[in-house]
Amino acid sequence: MDIFRAGCNSRPAVKSASASALNRCNSDTDSIVWMEEERQEQESCYAWGICTLGVFLFPETPIKSSAAGKRSFSAIHAAGVSEKTEKRFFVMSQLLADLQQNLSFVLVSALIVAVIILLSRLGERFLPDLHRPSKARFVTIVGICAALAAVLYTLDFPLPFLAPDFYKLDFSELPVILCGFYLGPTAAVTCEAIKIILKLLLKGTTTAFVGDLANFVVGCSFVIPAVILYHIHKTRKWAIWGLVAGTLVMTVFGSFFNAVYLLPKFAQLYFGSDLSRIIAMGGAVNPAISSVTTFVVLAVAPLNLIKGVLISVLTLLLYKRVARPLFGK
Repeated sequence: MDIFRAGCNSRPAVKSASASALNRCNSDTDSIVWMEEERQEQESCYAWGICTLGVFLFPETPIKSSAAGKRSFSAIHAAGVSEKTEKRFFVMSQLLADLQQNLSFVLVSALIVAVIILLSRLGERFLPDLHRPSKARFVTIVGICAALAAVLYTLDFPLPFLAPDFYKLDFSELPVILCGFYLGPTAAVTCEAIKIILKLLLKGTTTAFVGDLANFVVGCSFVIPAVILYHIHKTRKWAIWGLVAGTLVMTVFGSFFNAVYLLPKFAQLYFGSDLSRIIAMGGAVNPAISSVTTFVVLAVAPLNLIKGVLISVLTLLLYKRVARPLFGK
């Protein structure tokens, strides 16, 4: 910007060329410079907030195609918003639109999350020897683990030889279970929930929140049994038993939850409740898949089993190694 072109040590020619511009080194104009920067920042945030609110209230109106959208988009540019902020705006606007369009499903998901947190809270009452750090330390540890988990969640990848592309493998439960081993099941479930929220803010959703709910619920079905069994007796043997139990519960429960709720809901949101199209996608990967039962047995269950085994092995290898630097243990 021109107001910063000449400094106190600039040559006289440069100073005279920008004599009318504001100069940070001039105490008489310092406050004006900062006020100008603050005004521009406020305009940027105002334009971004107005456009995001507009998308939430009117998701059926595309931003770029409508005249109002073009004016809003121009307002963002006029406010000097960076390309990174523009990208964040579109992720957030799309997320808000998805929230409105699938509000009932999101509310059901929130209820499921609340019930799982309540159950984990009740389960903690029967566990001896839980770490009781200060609230600030608890929030710090959960926040660090959730951030790591969210990053790992965004790095998910499909196994095209096993399941359709909308089923993906990730290792985001690893920081969650490490957190749970140290602080207990409530911390693990809280970490899992924050992970999902952070992922939605970073990447949005491509499955109308169905995949995100599945990741949370199925992830908790793995983490909670493993953490509870480990906290009964904090030994390597009980850690192994807990991880084995968590893997089996995730495999069985994940298959049941997919068959009864997730697959029908996904079909309703995307294919007009036509489950046969999802089955056909599974059949393209494995010709033996011909029904919902064979889909979850031959595609969903093996995927969850592989995920549970890999995360269990990594947990056993890493927990003692990262406990001290991560938790100060």
